[in-house]
Amino acid sequence: MNIEELREFCLSLPETSEHFPFDETTLVFKVKGKMFALTDLVGPLSVNVKCDPELAVELREKYPAVKPGYHMNKKHWNTVEIDGSVSDVLLREWITMSYTLVKKKS
Repeated sequence: MNIEELREFCLSLPETSEHFPFDETTLVFKVKGKMFALTDLVGPLSVNVKCDPELAVELREKYPAVKPGYHMNKKHWNTVEIDGSVSDVLLREWITMSYTLVKKKS
């Protein structure tokens, strides 16, 4: 998955909007005004996604590309390095899970 595919997938989810609330390189995707994914347009590609706390730990243990959320609440957010070691199918699943978690709370 590249940045264009990531952006296209996130925007395909209903009621999603994109923003640059922090700076001109941090792209944030929101549903109903709440953030569910963010990525930096500079440097190696990664995405921060919200996750169930227990699953977040499991994913970090299973996948080296999954780390505690960079600049986020590490209990609820993971940063996934998009380096080819995690399939696009799984990335889409995790983004959708994040979207669903955030939308439920909106």
